[in-house]
Amino acid sequence: MKRIIITFIVLWNISCIPALYERNKEDLQLPEQFQDWDTTEKAKQLQTEIWKQFFNEPQLISLIDIAIENNQELAVLEQEISIANNEVFARQGEYLPKLSLQADVGSEQKERFSTPNANSPTLFAHGGLVMSWEIDIWKKLRNATKSAYLRYLASIEGKRFVVTNLVAEISDTYFELKALDNQLTLIQNYIEVLSQVKEIVVLQREAGRTTSLAVKRFEAEVSKNLARKYDIVQRIAITENRLNFLLGRFPEKISRTSDDFLEITLPEIQKSVPIDLLENRPDIKQATLILESRKLDIEVARARFYPSLSIDGNIGYEVFNSKHFKGTPVSLAYGLGGGIIAPLINRKAIEANYATANNLQIQAIFNYEVSLLKAFTEVTNQIVKIKNLSQKFEAKTKQVQNLKESVEISNILFKAGRIDYIDVLFSQRDFLEAQVEAFELKYSLLESNIGLYKALGGGWRGQNDQDSERKNGTF
Repeated sequence: MKRIIITFIVLWNISCIPALYERNKEDLQLPEQFQDWDTTEKAKQLQTEIWKQFFNEPQLISLIDIAIENNQELAVLEQEISIANNEVFARQGEYLPKLSLQADVGSEQKERFSTPNANSPTLFAHGGLVMSWEIDIWKKLRNATKSAYLRYLASIEGKRFVVTNLVAEISDTYFELKALDNQLTLIQNYIEVLSQVKEIVVLQREAGRTTSLAVKRFEAEVSKNLARKYDIVQRIAITENRLNFLLGRFPEKISRTSDDFLEITLPEIQKSVPIDLLENRPDIKQATLILESRKLDIEVARARFYPSLSIDGNIGYEVFNSKHFKGTPVSLAYGLGGGIIAPLINRKAIEANYATANNLQIQAIFNYEVSLLKAFTEVTNQIVKIKNLSQKFEAKTKQVQNLKESVEISNILFKAGRIDYIDVLFSQRDFLEAQVEAFELKYSLLESNIGLYKALGGGWRGQNDQDSERKNGTF
């Protein structure tokens, strides 16, 4: 009869579990290849290597090392990883037997009509071990532990994703700083050239070969570029401060050499097939782990509808008066029992938790899909940018060379009196603007290469040995 009742309770609880909306992560599939996808045999898959093999500047590598060691955001994430790890151990302890030491002592006064000896208080004392153990017949506790472990792994991937972004942002800022240094040098050289030409114009005015208008035009151009110079100086200071912030330290001078900026090259990256993003990008791996964790959370929530089986036991010594204590086995007390608890009414809280677990799973699926879309879009955009910026930089380099030659010709013709001052001014101005744009394009091209390296999942390797050890030894 008892077996029939238990079976009825189990079946009734299972039949009353509400149906939930389901969505599979397989609903969104990655394309087979990227747009404008191309590769060469010489290109290495550097997105699977550590960043020290991608960047070849010792100064930049030193800055990245400092940032990974000192960055406060990474330190915060390290504590989150420890918290997630502690949660795993806490969950593990829930499905193991619980053993505790218990001791009680006191007196009890009976009502006078309840016993003949009611006027004398009854003394009692008890001491021993108490054990309780919930048998995990539905894998509720074990699934909760696995879910916590998956969230722990996801926290490690979250830190790796931040490391990837940090490496890329430091590199971008460093190259931006070098580009600004070169622009400042260009402006300063331009001001010196204008001042020299202005002296010639002044001599020509005194000789009656030109008017004060020419002198004022050159003075105005000098003043304009002085203001531009101070603007670049300000941008350099702000960029240095931003870089120091990423390094986790107060503002100070960043040691660097910028003369070779136009000669900087980054290794060509092989555009791997989109499916490789699932292995390389920490944000996608994190979204996958969270999704698997949410699936287990649903199983945990579903198991709460089923009866739970627990075993309780105790052993120790128990007496009601010290004069009655005669030792083992007279005062030995022990007990062992089991019980089944099943929810029958007032199940709203369990149903709400079950619905919440399903909502979190669907949310995790959408986050996974967003991560895929974002990764694929970022790679595609960077491929297009690199292709176009490379062609644009090549054209701009030719323009700079032509303008350089035009400036040399205009200076010769001006000194010979063959052209007016305005031609010299325009030639110098066009040459300056082309050079500034060339440095900006070079920075954009480096930025796009770094962006592709990051989008393909590079940047986090080489600094996660501890994470790997913990990942292999925690569960």
